[in-house]
Amino acid sequence: MKRGPGGLLGEAALSLYGAAGRVGAPIAGAVLRWRERGGKEDAIRRGERFGIASRLRPAGSLAWVHAASVGETNAALPLAERLAARGPTLLFTTGTITAAGVASRRLVEGAIHQFVPIDTPASVDRFLDHWRPDLVIFAESELWPTMLAAVHRRSLPLVVVNARMSERSFRAWQAFTPLARAVLGRAGLYLAQSEGDAVRLRALGANRVLVTGNLKFDAPAPAADETAVSALRQQIAGRPTFVAASTHPGEVAAVIDAHREVIRDGTRLLTILAPRHPERGDTIAAQIVGAGLSVARRSGRDPIAEHVDVYVADSIGEMGSWYRLADLALLGGSMVMHGGQNPIEAAQLMVPILHGAHVDNFRDVYESLDAANAAVKVDGTAALVAAVRRLIHDRSERERLVRNASSCITRFTGALDRTLDALEPHITPISRP
Repeated sequence: MKRGPGGLLGEAALSLYGAAGRVGAPIAGAVLRWRERGGKEDAIRRGERFGIASRLRPAGSLAWVHAASVGETNAALPLAERLAARGPTLLFTTGTITAAGVASRRLVEGAIHQFVPIDTPASVDRFLDHWRPDLVIFAESELWPTMLAAVHRRSLPLVVVNARMSERSFRAWQAFTPLARAVLGRAGLYLAQSEGDAVRLRALGANRVLVTGNLKFDAPAPAADETAVSALRQQIAGRPTFVAASTHPGEVAAVIDAHREVIRDGTRLLTILAPRHPERGDTIAAQIVGAGLSVARRSGRDPIAEHVDVYVADSIGEMGSWYRLADLALLGGSMVMHGGQNPIEAAQLMVPILHGAHVDNFRDVYESLDAANAAVKVDGTAALVAAVRRLIHDRSERERLVRNASSCITRFTGALDRTLDALEPHITPISRP
């Protein structure tokens, strides 16, 4: 067996992974159909997930940028725009419907969107045979073994931008170190978000790693429909508003407890609960009603009447609206073992931030915010209740948190320019003369 980046054992593991993909391809089709029924896949464009292109490849050079979900898409789009301005056709892939929606609204004219193929040999080869990219750029932690191996086999330049490797992911990869080295060794360059990410990537076999910073600091704040925001603000009618953003299972009960405790003294609090997965709206609404609270839902176009306690924001692509209405926000995924959601968007929109202890996905960002007294850490339900009760009545403290957060994130900007500088040797050969 040919020795590769992961050694003989790593190459054997990679071969087994590919063989499993070939055997499991029929099962993948069934999984996709199941996801379609749950609204997580686009049935009309299912072929793209098997590498069957829905668009022709234009003549000339082509740069492929892949971003898995909404957060990665928002961070990668400014980079993709600057790349497209240099001349190559831009192919932008995503893995989720929500990210596809963001991309379709914001991609530059002439760019092509496709769903990324599933990581099986046949699907990957069909995709690469059709698109024949001259440059491949993956965002963050999209390290699919079959795709990386196929790109490497074709000698295509492959760069992972905004690369991150959380402590949790690092520990998981360590259990499969030979496979990790075989996979990570396929990319020619990693542009890491932080020195901690760089250390972990190198330990797992990444060959060349540079620290360029987090592109999310340079991404624009999430957009919002100002007409819709204005209408919602009129309905809220000045009520203090607490937003629980991108919540995960296990966090809703804490948010409900916080709301119930705050309204005990007559405070007319409105809680906007935006689940990470909007399809959980039915379950969450039932949980709120079971707690004796009044609920309205975005998916039902319900108005925010005066009696509504909790507004379930079970919609897609409206987080910019909820932040613009917030007096205070809890960043979800941080009170359970998920790793936390991106706090930069809330800071950009001048929203005071609360977060739990589980923030591995953005540890450096949260640590910087905490060190600058720009966010409040809440360890458990009791701490969340106390923080919401205190801050919803303390405007000066909320304003202090916002000022500190704004100063903190400003210090981290510049990653986009540093990333482009590092990519220049790959961009120049495919640029318009």
